[in-house]
Order: sequence, then C-alpha cells, then structure tokens
Amino acid sequence: FSAHLGNWELPALAAPAYGLESAVLFRRPNIAAVDRAVQRIRTVNMGEMIATSLDAPVRLANALQRGVHVGMLVDQHYSKGVDVTFFGRPAKANPLLARLAQKVECPIHGTRIVRLPGDRFRAEVTDEIEPVRDASGTIDVQATMQKITSIIEGWIREHPEQWLWLHRRWR
Repeated sequence: FSAHLGNWELPALAAPAYGLESAVLFRRPNIAAVDRAVQRIRTVNMGEMIATSLDAPVRLANALQRGVHVGMLVDQHYSKGVDVTFFGRPAKANPLLARLAQKVECPIHGTRIVRLPGDRFRAEVTDEIEPVRDASGTIDVQATMQKITSIIEGWIREHPEQWLWLHRRWR
C-alpha cells in the first residue's frame, strides 16, 4: 500500500524495476483519450493495470494467489468503508487491502516515496506489517485498516509538506 505522498506513482515502478511481477489498482481518468494515453505510458513500467471496477477485487485476489505483487493507494475516503481515526477525527477507509489479506493470507508492506532536494526521491518499504487478528485468528478488517491508517498518519506527520490531498477526507 501507499498514499498520496511525494510522488505516489513511483512505488508502482519498484517491482517491475527489480523483475517482480506486479499489478496496480488505479482509477481511470474521466476523459477516454487521457485514460488510453496514461495506460499506454504506465503499462510499460508498472505491470498489470487493474482499473477500479466491480471485478477489481477478484482480479486483485487472483493476482495475489499467483504470487503477483499488488499495489494500491489507501488514503482515500470511501463512503462504504470501515471506520478509522485519522488525525484524531473519524474517517472511512476502503477495507479492500485488509479483505484481500484476509482471503489470500498475503504479507502486507507499506511503500512511500520521500521527495529529496535536487529533484531526487527515496523509496522506503516497511517491514511486513502484521494484520490485526481476532480471537479466532481471523484478520480483523477494521483494526487492520486502522493500523495501516495510523502508519500513513505517521508518514504525513514526518513530512506534512509532501502529502497532497485535495478531496474531503473527513465527512
């Protein structure tokens, strides 16, 4: 997972750059010609592009089951999401990442890009983030998304000038 920090498209370049098969969840631009151009440019270096759609969760789960590295931004408001606390205020988080981990039992890692002076960037990948589990050992989706949201909040606190968010995160 990643967030809108530094240059949030760069994490999607990491896996293919190291020869790892990857897939990236993305939102299509509203203008069809722009959508085609963006996909043509990205597909070369970002692996499989999976557009947000009704079948995206199934396609992502299938990719994970094949051992593909899957990436997604998770700092967006999602009206049907799970309740989390973000900067001390209630917010809704998309539970897709935790639900995929619940179904596939795959490791979770966070990736962020930090802008550096001189038009440079540093990529950072977290150690494996253990999902929160309930008493029966099942991944607790809400608690896992709170854990991930708290990690993103920490990243933003560390470099607040690098977080770009123009939408209403809290509603």
